[in-house]
Amino acid sequence: MTNWFKKCFEKPLHPIDFGCLKTDMHSHLIPAIDDGASSLEESIKIIKALHDLGFQKIITTPHVMSDFYKNTPETISCGLELVRNELQKQKISIQLEAAAEYYLDYEFEEKIESGNLLTFSDNYILVETSFIQAPPNFKELIFQLQLAGYKVILAHPERYPFMSMEDYKDLQSRSVYMQLNLLSLIGYYGVDVQKKASTLIKQGLISFVGTDCHNMGHVAMYEKCQISRGWHQLVGSGKLLNHIL
Repeated sequence: MTNWFKKCFEKPLHPIDFGCLKTDMHSHLIPAIDDGASSLEESIKIIKALHDLGFQKIITTPHVMSDFYKNTPETISCGLELVRNELQKQKISIQLEAAAEYYLDYEFEEKIESGNLLTFSDNYILVETSFIQAPPNFKELIFQLQLAGYKVILAHPERYPFMSMEDYKDLQSRSVYMQLNLLSLIGYYGVDVQKKASTLIKQGLISFVGTDCHNMGHVAMYEKCQISRGWHQLVGSGKLLNHIL
């Protein structure tokens, strides 16, 4: 039976809202400090919409990149207070915290040595690499972070075309957690990413999911994620840890 024929007879899935996650731990909602929300008004609009989708807590994670987004704990903390104050003014009841999404670049080793890294919950740290290739010292950086007491989460592993299932299993054996982007489940980043996301789920390699929300265009697609087969598989896997954050 062809995939097309199977799809014709598949029953539509009921939506599962994001309340079962409780927490979104990857987004870009502090205004005008990276490629995410461009204004305070947009930040608040997105946060309201995420709350309506079931999230009770948001840990927003601005980019920290040496060559593009030179954010620091101070700039992020300042932006967080700005958004929190506006939420309070508008009486929007949602818990908002901030950490960062660290790009593993040539200056990252210095950041580890400084000890001034933004983490969340039980010392989790969110990291990403280039979409072309990992840095040559990728595993060494992970080891240094773990040696310093951090719990490493690799952001959107499904989006790295150079990584194989063997690579992901190796990372899991090194106690690296993996966070999948919700929009990968519906093909937003392309069919290859969607297929890899499906395989990662089936292999039981995903511990966290995140919106990686940058704008209202992303928000408009999350309801479609709630009826996707991959989302239902993730919820049924019992492996997601967002609720502990």
